[in-house]
Parts: sequence; structure tokens; C-alpha cells
Amino acid sequence: MTKTTFKKLESEWYNYHHTLKEISKLREEIMNPYQEEEMNHEGGQSNLPGQPTERIATRLTTSKQLNYLNEIVDAVERVYNALPDNYKKVARLRYWNKNGKLKWEGIALETGMSERQARRWRNEIIQATGEVLGWR
Repeated sequence: MTKTTFKKLESEWYNYHHTLKEISKLREEIMNPYQEEEMNHEGGQSNLPGQPTERIATRLTTSKQLNYLNEIVDAVERVYNALPDNYKKVARLRYWNKNGKLKWEGIALETGMSERQARRWRNEIIQATGEVLGWR
């Protein structure tokens, strides 16, 4: 895995909760678009299905941004849920700590392992995420 890919995947772990909020906001925008968007002022036929439910379903399934964000969230969740509890603790402390990003020495103290071991586990977590996504 390239260094750039590793950093990108790690940033997705850091931004996991933000991404969940972004997905929710995007879904809301798709499901409740502005009224002006719904109206066809030019008088021609729209290429969207005539039924509002079908239009919403089409927008939800064809939104590249929504699909991409869902793919990222699904990968993070799949990897996290498959981790042993001690790996999960490292992931939570490193990426989802409410008090800010812990340094490796803090994670080592919290988990009772060496900094080197904690970093190795982080590498395995990020590598697994890349494999789930099919990134190299």
C-alpha cells in the first residue's frame, strides 16, 4: 500500500463520525429537494420517473457521493466489527477519542502495550480497510 493511500485510509477512520453525519445530511437533501428543482419551468419532459418515490429512489441509488461515503463507512465498520477487543480499543483511542487524538505513548499507557505494538496493530487495521475497499 502506498503512503498516500495509507494516509487517506487513516483520515477516513478519523472522519468516520463526520462521514456518518454527512451521509445523513446528503440523504435528507436527496429525499427532500427544493420545490423549484421539482418544477419543470421549461415545459419539456423530464428524464426522471414521474412518481416522486421513484425519483427519490433513483437519486439515492445514483448519487456517486452518497455511494462513495457509504462504501467508506461500510468498510470501516466491517473492519472494526471483525477486530478483537484489544485492537478495537487501539482504534477507538487513536481515531475516535473525544478528548482529541492520543499520541502513541498515551495509547500504550491506556492499553498496557508498547508503542511499537500499538503502531503495528494500527498498520494492520488500515491495511485491512484498504483490502476491504480494494485500494492499493
